Amino acid sequence: MKKTSRTIHPYARALYRAAGLSVSDLSRRRVGIANSFTDANPGHAHLRRLVEYVKAGAKEGGAAALEFNTIAICDGIAQGEGMHAALPSREAIAASVEMMARAYGFDALVLMATCDKIIPGMLMAAARLDLPCIMLTGGTMKPARIGGRTLVASDVKEAIGARRAGRISAREFEEIEGKACGGPGACSMLGTACTMAIMAEALGLALPGSAVGLAESRERRELALKTGKLASRLATRGPRFSEVVTRRSLENAMRVALAIGGSMNAVLHLLALARSAGLPLKLRDFDRMSRSTPLIGRFKPSAEATMLDFHKAGGAPTVMRALGRLMHKDARTVGGQSIGGIAARAPKPGKLIRSIDDPLSSEAGLAVLYGSLAPRGSVVKPAGIVPGMLKHTGPAVVFESEEEVAERLERGKINPGSVLVVRYEGPRGGPGMRELSLPAAMLVGMGLSESVAMVTDGRFSGATRGPCVGHVCPEAATGGPIAAVRNGDLITIDVPRRRLDLRLSNAEIKRRLARIKPPKKIVPPGFLRFYAEHVSEADQGAVME
Repeated sequence: MKKTSRTIHPYARALYRAAGLSVSDLSRRRVGIANSFTDANPGHAHLRRLVEYVKAGAKEGGAAALEFNTIAICDGIAQGEGMHAALPSREAIAASVEMMARAYGFDALVLMATCDKIIPGMLMAAARLDLPCIMLTGGTMKPARIGGRTLVASDVKEAIGARRAGRISAREFEEIEGKACGGPGACSMLGTACTMAIMAEALGLALPGSAVGLAESRERRELALKTGKLASRLATRGPRFSEVVTRRSLENAMRVALAIGGSMNAVLHLLALARSAGLPLKLRDFDRMSRSTPLIGRFKPSAEATMLDFHKAGGAPTVMRALGRLMHKDARTVGGQSIGGIAARAPKPGKLIRSIDDPLSSEAGLAVLYGSLAPRGSVVKPAGIVPGMLKHTGPAVVFESEEEVAERLERGKINPGSVLVVRYEGPRGGPGMRELSLPAAMLVGMGLSESVAMVTDGRFSGATRGPCVGHVCPEAATGGPIAAVRNGDLITIDVPRRRLDLRLSNAEIKRRLARIKPPKKIVPPGFLRFYAEHVSEADQGAVME
């Protein structure tokens, strides 16, 4: 890549010098560092310290490092009403990084993020800018040990249901709440944060093995220093984002996420990233690839292994090695190595990350279901479902919001065999496509995840397990069939056949939809209202149009 750094106008030079840059700094390449530090989010609270190593590395490499910030919402803290803002924040993050980089003319970008919407938001901005860029994720929390068990954040949500059902004592619950989240970093489970960090590495945009090691460690500080050094080199030589992120690298990221049963939200975010990059990607591509990708690993909350265990077993490089012939090995990375080269040097697959010749399952940990209830698709995580619930038919119990289903669960009035339908929680109808991870975890804690299913046009967290089908499309707010469901209607979930059906005739569904009056929701003025008016549906990545 040949690129001439933007000439700095004398007026800008004067202002830069007022910000602390020297005359020498102004003659160097400029690396912008998009840092999502905030002490309101445990995943990002340590990035204020970590960024200093990135700056030191960039300066050592001969570049001037210029840090700026973005917002960073913690989905766990933003449960309930706050969740309306979570997915829309991805669009705000993407816009803020894009606008800052366009205004300042950076020669390269370092993207520092840890959590769910921040990683994809920054990647979307990088795709629009097409600058050389490298991602440094913040690492993970240290898992806790309580009563001989290894616990992480998702165990807190399940403990809420267990406490409500009287299955654990108040003292036990208090200990779990107080110790399960062991400090700064991403939750040490295969939720959206860690899934996206692993995918950034599989895309070729992060240093090998950097996705999910401990947040507060010497290893993470060394990675930060190396990231800064590499960024200074990228500012001169590239490659650009579009030379790394291609259709083939998107497929690599999809393979890795599917093979380990990653978060359902990865589908949304990859669709949005592909759209920002101008690359063709459809929901059906996930279904096609899921059928030919074996499940080679299972992690918290679907199993006992944490992300620290995953890292010690070789992390993303070992998954790519295990997938072997299914990977596009010639895909480029920002460090100059090919994906195949990184995989070849990775630790061999073993008990935790299996080979494709000895998988846990012949098909992937994510699946796309279609049918009369989801004509344009829905997403489920088979890796987190017990075999007996992969096929299930039950009577619908309908709720018009997350609050309604949560209130029913708190009262404990759910019959085994039911299919809980939670609608008007899609991108437009929510607005913001809230995740229903807390109600889903409560089902597990109450001992109902092996007999009760949940279906929604909203989302589920990567921490969700059980027969939970999300992203139902079209959503209720745009007249999707989910709006026609009534209490007692039979719904069939058939994961092996990739079906999600409302057991009514098409004529009856159309007749009901013609008479539907959506509930009136008061959407506050400002960005949320703008988002609701301009957002696409889930099968298109829920992006602003």
